[in-house]
This record gives sequence, structure tokens and C-alpha cells, in this order.
Amino acid sequence: MKPPYHVTSQILNLISEISIKLGEINANYLNKQSPQLRKSNRIKTIHSSLQIEGNTLSIYQVSALIENKRVIGPQKDVKEVLNAISVYEQLSTFDSYSEKSFLKAHKILMDGLIPNSGQYRKSGVGIMKGNQLAHLAPPAGNIKPLMKDLFDYLKTSDEPALIKSSVFHYESEFIHPFSDGNGRMGRMWQTVILMNEFPVFEYLPFETLISKNQNDYYSALSKSDKVGHSTIFIEFMLKTINESLEELLRYNNRIMSDLDRIEYFLTHNKNEFTRKDYMNVFKDISSASASRDLKKALDLKLLIKSGSKNKTKYKIK
Repeated sequence: MKPPYHVTSQILNLISEISIKLGEINANYLNKQSPQLRKSNRIKTIHSSLQIEGNTLSIYQVSALIENKRVIGPQKDVKEVLNAISVYEQLSTFDSYSEKSFLKAHKILMDGLIPNSGQYRKSGVGIMKGNQLAHLAPPAGNIKPLMKDLFDYLKTSDEPALIKSSVFHYESEFIHPFSDGNGRMGRMWQTVILMNEFPVFEYLPFETLISKNQNDYYSALSKSDKVGHSTIFIEFMLKTINESLEELLRYNNRIMSDLDRIEYFLTHNKNEFTRKDYMNVFKDISSASASRDLKKALDLKLLIKSGSKNKTKYKIK
């Protein structure tokens, strides 16, 4: 069965905006992204996702653990971070359409934290908000058929990945298939679904925005529960993704070093070129920054310069 939701004009407008932003991001450029930016975004993703679930370690402690440094903190929190580091390092190996792959990811994520990691729960569960029951998950006996239907939807639906990933995120939260780790898995699997089509999502820390807007996140889940379909949650997630891409476009070139830009450009441009050609690739840098980059490339004897002023051209040496 197809999960219930409506494709609203807001959803269509957000998909259009996201598509434009993705079009501005050159896939090869992102694959050649600054290692510093990749590492920074991975740290933000892990820290934010676990913070939503109550992990107390700071972003600096998460960074230290990624660098294999010793960290003093609650044993459970440290284990959660180490598991998350392990699973995110393997992100590209997971098959978004495979239930077996989904269970494998949960086993890595929750290993040593719960006794039944990588297995669906075998008892009922309710989500409490204070003293009140906020959500009663489906009975344990319904989990396997519900998850099979959800993966069938992923495989067979011709909806855009942006919609399908948000639907999966919501439905997996609603089904609550595991005794623990459901929120982490829902957010992570949305990333797995999206990165199969758009590689940028492997390093896009949209979970940072979810963490900052945690009340809105849970409100969107709750409102969708009440109306019986995931439309409100899809709209929330698309807004979050749209904002994350906006931030990436705004800061990407600022975070990249001049040598990162030079290396990328020289790898992908073999012909004679001008400063304007260089700036067409790195749209957010100023003409002064472009001139400094090209001067550095000349000083490093990577380029040969001909002409002067507005007639200046460059070739790879």
C-alpha cells in the first residue's frame, strides 16, 4: 500500500527551489570538495542527530572521537558517537531499497547499546511526552508487513526521491520498528535514499537544522499523526533541505582554500582560459580572490600566462 500523503503546491514549489539549488552545485565539484568541509559537515551531522536523542557530548568531543582521541564523558554517549561514526563511514555501502541493508545499519548504529540491535522489536511501545502518551506505535506483529510495504513503496513509486525519502522518514518514525534508535535511523535512511540520486547529501548536514528546530520537527511529526498522513512532515523536511542547500551554496567557496579551488579547476579544465572562466566555476568568490588564486597558481608554476589586463589568458603548464 502507498503511504498516505498529498502533493501540495508548497511541496511542488519547494522541490522546484531545491532542484534549482542542486543544479547550481556541480557534482564533480562536490566530489572534489575540501576535505576540511567534508569532515566538518560529517561532525555536524553526527553531533546533531545524537543531540536530538539526548546525547550530551559536545561537537568538540565528537570531533576528537573522529580523530581517535580519548574523550571523557558518559560511557553510553561515547559509544553512541563511536557507533554513529562507524555507520556514517559506511553510508555509501547501504542499499536504500534493501530492508536487509536497513537492519544492518541499525545493528552498527545500536551495537552494544541495546540487546537486539539489527532486529525489529518484539513488544509494544509507546512514546511519552512528559506524563502523556504522545504516540502508540503499531503492535510488534505488524512491523514486518508494514516495513515490507514501506520498502515496496520505495522500490516501485515514481515520486521524486525528495518526497519518497521524507515519506520513509515519517513512516519509519510512525511504525517505530526498533526498541531504540528509530529517530536516528529515520533521519539517516533519508540521507541514504537522497545520496543515491544526489551525492551532495552524503555530506549535507541537514540534521543540524533539525536539531536547531527540534520543536518544529516533533510538531510536524505529531501533526501528521493527527491528520493521518505525512504531508505536513514532507513540507517540513523539504524546507529544512532547502535551507541546508542554501547554506552550502553560501559558504562552500568560503570554506574551500585557494589551493582546493586551483586543484579542482586544473583537474577539470584543460583548455586555455580567462579569469572570467575561472569565476564562472566558483561563482561566490570576488574578482580579487580569483586574481589571487591565479597568481598563486603562476607562482607555483602550474600555469603559463599570456597577454595583459583584459586580454590575459592562462594555460596549464
